[in-house]
Amino acid sequence: MLRYAYAGLTIFDMADHYGPSEDLYGIFINRVRRERPPEQLEEVRGLTKWVPRPVKMTNSYVREKIDTSRKRMDVACLDMLQFHWWDYSNRGYLDALKHLTDLKEEGKIKTVALTNFDTDHLHIILENGIPIVSNQVQHSVVDMRPQQRMAELCQLSGVKLITYGTVMGGLLSEKFLNTNISIPFAGHPLNTPSLQKYKRMVDAWGGWNLFQSLLQTLKKVASKHGVSISAVAVKYILNQPSVGGSMVGVRLGLSDHIQDTNAILSLALDEEDMNSITEVSKQGRDLLKVIGDCGDEYR
Repeated sequence: MLRYAYAGLTIFDMADHYGPSEDLYGIFINRVRRERPPEQLEEVRGLTKWVPRPVKMTNSYVREKIDTSRKRMDVACLDMLQFHWWDYSNRGYLDALKHLTDLKEEGKIKTVALTNFDTDHLHIILENGIPIVSNQVQHSVVDMRPQQRMAELCQLSGVKLITYGTVMGGLLSEKFLNTNISIPFAGHPLNTPSLQKYKRMVDAWGGWNLFQSLLQTLKKVASKHGVSISAVAVKYILNQPSVGGSMVGVRLGLSDHIQDTNAILSLALDEEDMNSITEVSKQGRDLLKVIGDCGDEYR
């Protein structure tokens, strides 16, 4: 984490249920406090999520959970709390968000956000006067659902999209270009839960042959700019309306994407690049009709 921060990649995304992620952030931020000048400390941000069980969302219960995250991360104020809710038929999500807003007013949370909320329920939350800054959703050149309904609401309200799954667990990379996964041991294995999850998205969208056409198009654009397929895939999504940022997953100690990720920041895709990628993306099925709106794959 220190290597990433010192390379300029200073925002870390975690959750209350991602193993010891919040505790690790607490250890990390204390190293930064000891070893780096104050101005560099100011650049570091920890984004966490709260994914509660469907119990009654009382003020004391919400406070207890937020205090736990603050203690684990060793911060007086959470930079961002991204709230998830499993069951929309239980309206307790509005109670929870109102209590989170109170904690924001008290200085215990800087910004209140969402993760995996659909357009209709984002609209309900905004109608209730809850100041949401962003919604973290799955969004990639294969999964363009956020641009079909949600982006319009975001543009009207000022809410930003933070995207994940943007490189599809690594499927959108050179590793899987010109591979036939139906032949055992012929290519890179789908050996992580993330790769298996996003392979199912590929199947729902259009299948492996169409996905190969997409990878070939991305590779052509990547070669033109001297970057990786993954960098092009992320930049394409960053260029979409209402997208404020993208989370690029790493397996700390196992895979290193510092150079690739920093290359995204200086990459500029022209109109021809964008149109060529869009043309292939639109050849797949409409995932809004196949899966439903953002987050519906979890409900």
